[in-house]
Parts: sequence; structure tokens; C-alpha cells
Amino acid sequence: MPLLSPWSVLFLSAALLWPPATRRWAPLALAVAYAWAGTQGALDPAALAAPALLALAALLVQPPAPTALRLAGHMLFIAVAAALFLHLMPGFHNPLVIPRAPLSPDAVPFSMYLNLDKPLVAFWIILALPPVMTGLDAGRTLRATLACGAAAVLVCLTLALALGMVGWAPKWPDNGWLWLVNNALLVTLAEEALFRGYIQERLGRLWRARRWGADAALLCAAALFGLAHYAGGWQWMLLAGLAGAAYGLAYRHGGLAAAVLAHLALNTAHFGLYTYPMRAAF
Repeated sequence: MPLLSPWSVLFLSAALLWPPATRRWAPLALAVAYAWAGTQGALDPAALAAPALLALAALLVQPPAPTALRLAGHMLFIAVAAALFLHLMPGFHNPLVIPRAPLSPDAVPFSMYLNLDKPLVAFWIILALPPVMTGLDAGRTLRATLACGAAAVLVCLTLALALGMVGWAPKWPDNGWLWLVNNALLVTLAEEALFRGYIQERLGRLWRARRWGADAALLCAAALFGLAHYAGGWQWMLLAGLAGAAYGLAYRHGGLAAAVLAHLALNTAHFGLYTYPMRAAF
């Protein structure tokens, strides 16, 4: 991928979401990235339906609106978010940047696309209904990241080894840097924004008066995260659910930043040290 491309601007727009001082510029950078991608055939006019529906949902969910309209806005967002995550919205032609090939001798072939659709979910959540972005201080965010990230790596990869899903396979391919940047700025951000910053946060607020509310919100988000990995079978759903619980704890104590970094820690350990995405014989 060239250093200057629509996706480098897309990466920049995602990075701008984090500091409050630069967040207002993120939509502008996103618009530039999408306009540029359109000139390269990665988007066609039908793709405008997604941001238009998300803009409508953002208007509907704001507190001044009546309860019925806010509920309709949330339902609209959930429907569009699911379609974007599943790549069902029309007009998006995500480019293949890592051709399909095994990363280690015993691995199933792996390929990677740079998604233009899925990141829209993170932008909507952070801009329309901002979640908790960090802990009360940098130290708390760091501690939550390290503790929950280490727990996710230890538990999930040990269990994956025990189940025969992965094997020890240290590596770092030439395109690993692109995988890492994409995972850090787009993949983990979109997934954690949806499952922790939206689902866990919204359910936690809904059940805040209940003694069990925060724990139930965390477990519901983790269970849904596990179910989202249904294509990999019960083993991947189990691992994703356990990982989701760790990310949920990271979010509770360190905000979205801790959840994203804990998620990135597990993904990077899996990618760099073990069979990725899984053993062909599994």
C-alpha cells in the first residue's frame, strides 16, 4: 500500500478520534478518505446510503428527542451497524491488501481486506454517543490494559493450544506492519466501540439502578461478542466470549482505550507467535 493513499487518510481519521482536541477534525479526514477512495473505485454512490442512515440515527438518539424516536434511532443504528460489520451494505468494494496464503506451514490460508464499511460504526459511536474513552488517569488506563490484556493472552491462547486450534509458530511477515496498523486503528477500534462502547455502555446505563447491572452488561456484551464469531464454531465463540469478558473489564476500569489495547495485545500475540488464524488440520 502506498504511503499516501485513501487508507493512510482513513488511518489518520481514526487516530484523530482519540484526543478531544482533534476529534472534531476526524469526520473531515474521513470524508477526504472516502472521496479519494471513490475516485479509485473502492466506493460507488450506493455507499452514501450508510452514512446517510447513520446521520439520521445520530439525530434520533439525542436526548431532546422523545423516547420513541430515540428507540427508533438505536434500532436503526443497530441494523446499519450489523449490515456494515457483515459487509452487506451496498457500494463498498474493500480492497484486498494481503493475498490469500498460509502464514505458516500448518495454517489455513489468510487474507486481509482494508474495510471501508466497518470503521463507520466506530465513528458513529464515538461522535454521536461518546463512550468512556480512558480511565480516570493514565495510570489506571495502563494498569487495566496490562492486566486485562495479559489475562486475555494467557487464558485464550492457552485454551486455543489445548484445543489444538493453534500451534507455536513465531513469525513476522513483511506485510505484518500493515496488519498491525489496520488492527490497531480500524479493526479493534470498531469492534470495541460496538461491543464495549455501545452495547456494554448502553446496557450498563439501562441497568445502573440494579446491583447486578454493571456485571450483567459486561457479560451480555461478551456473550454477543462470542456469538459474533459463530462462523468459527463453538471453540471460537468460547474463546471470543472469554476475551470479550477481559475486554469488558478493561473498559470498566480503563475506558475504550484500555479495551482496544487489550484486544490488540491478544490479536498481536496470536498473529506473531501462534498459528494464524488457526491450524489447517483443526
